[in-house]
Amino acid sequence: MATPVLEMRNVEKNFGGVRAIDNFSVTLEPGKIHGLIGPNGAGKTTIFNNITGIYAPDSGKIIFNGTDITGSAPHRVAQLGIGRTFQNIRLFSNLSVLSNVVIASNLDATYNMADAIFKTKKYREREKHLEEKAMDLLEVVGLADKANEQANSLPYGHQRKLEIARAMALDPKLLLLDEPAAGMNAEESVELVNFVRQIRERFDITILMIEHHMDVVTNLCDHVTVLNFGKTIC
Repeated sequence: MATPVLEMRNVEKNFGGVRAIDNFSVTLEPGKIHGLIGPNGAGKTTIFNNITGIYAPDSGKIIFNGTDITGSAPHRVAQLGIGRTFQNIRLFSNLSVLSNVVIASNLDATYNMADAIFKTKKYREREKHLEEKAMDLLEVVGLADKANEQANSLPYGHQRKLEIARAMALDPKLLLLDEPAAGMNAEESVELVNFVRQIRERFDITILMIEHHMDVVTNLCDHVTVLNFGKTIC
């Protein structure tokens, strides 16, 4: 049997007297899309924040590809291969579309501060590689022709795609999507479903997704967990 990509075992997180996550467990199988659904305040984004190291669980374990990452720092989680998007789009809005993806790719940068300051051959070669990688990702998400445009000039749906391209620049094995269809109309939601399927198939990636659009959930997810008040109800 294949090693689960992610296991959360009896995870709990409290904020004062509020239990945001209550004895939560889930297992993600390789290559699957797993949905997290439930009302606002159910603990879905808090689960993402515990996986990615923004918060540390008060109890329980988080295992990624067989490695215990419970309480690991966000940069360490990213280095291990977990990428994410946010409910509220977080782009470098005044930079170009290409620069947004290149910045995310810098986790792969192999040069040091001196190389960057003096723009050595090593720096120039690595930056060229990162730009080529970024352009490949923009091609995948259909934004290559927008590479030199300012990120905040893109339509909302394209900004969502750019955010996903930026997450994919980390070469993740697990992609966390926080309400990717938020603010989209029915036509854009259908396009998103097809787009996420393509990402999953092309990169052979596992996806954990928070979503309120039930048409997106039912058309995309292999498994779904329903939460309320931090607790699994189904």
